[in-house]
Amino acid sequence: MERIEHHASFGGRQEVWKHTSSALGCEMRLGVYLPPAALAGERCPVLYWLSGLTCTEQNFITKAGAQQHAAQHGLILVAPDTSPRGAAVADDPGYDLGQGAGFYLNATQAPWAPHFRMEDYVVNELPALVEQHFPATEKRAIFGHSMGGHGALTLALRHPGRYASVSAFAPIVAPSQVPWGQKVFAAYLGDDRAAWAAHDAVALVATARERLPLLVDQGEDDEFLPQLQPELLRAACSQAGHPLTLRLWPGYDHSYYFIASFIGEHVAHHARALRGA
Repeated sequence: MERIEHHASFGGRQEVWKHTSSALGCEMRLGVYLPPAALAGERCPVLYWLSGLTCTEQNFITKAGAQQHAAQHGLILVAPDTSPRGAAVADDPGYDLGQGAGFYLNATQAPWAPHFRMEDYVVNELPALVEQHFPATEKRAIFGHSMGGHGALTLALRHPGRYASVSAFAPIVAPSQVPWGQKVFAAYLGDDRAAWAAHDAVALVATARERLPLLVDQGEDDEFLPQLQPELLRAACSQAGHPLTLRLWPGYDHSYYFIASFIGEHVAHHARALRGA
């Protein structure tokens, strides 16, 4: 682990680190916000953020405005990159496949399988690193945006007991049913639709072994609504009896202006689960 950025922020410190990932076989970067409580020596719970297509760790740490809320609640914020990177890593000319589009799963197909193992990275390797190198407890929560919202929902549903809470902004809730997900799933996972369903939040809620409440915010003026399909998640949760709070916001789009408007409520949602307050 090598620190490459650090900035004072709301009494805490926003840092950026790089390291060699064993899961991904490349160098990765991640943003880590340490609240004042952590700088004072207190071990703090960790809230993981997963970003969307084309993003790096920089989008969230510079645009979301989450640091002030993490400082208030005493949470460490961790924002990894969205995929493996580097000259040796497979890529595609499209923005929605390859580098910048890891989709938070483990690819099984060539040429993606050797490096595109973002599920292993986010669920296992990254928490181990964070808990080793920072004053972090083993209590974790997860949230994200768009592709990262898909990742937050599916990883929480696929790994019961791993996260104390989950939320999402404008997530891709049914990737098996929309072009973004169908393109990526065919490339990363092949033609087996059962493998697709294992990474689809709408499919996963039907058999979820843990009824972790889902908090989802969606802008009604989001230009990507045909790819996101929030009503499919509402219907699936209703049928399965899975707790869901789906909030639709008139006038809001897919941008970080939307995220910044409600990020404080999401951080507070996770703080209640992680700290009981």
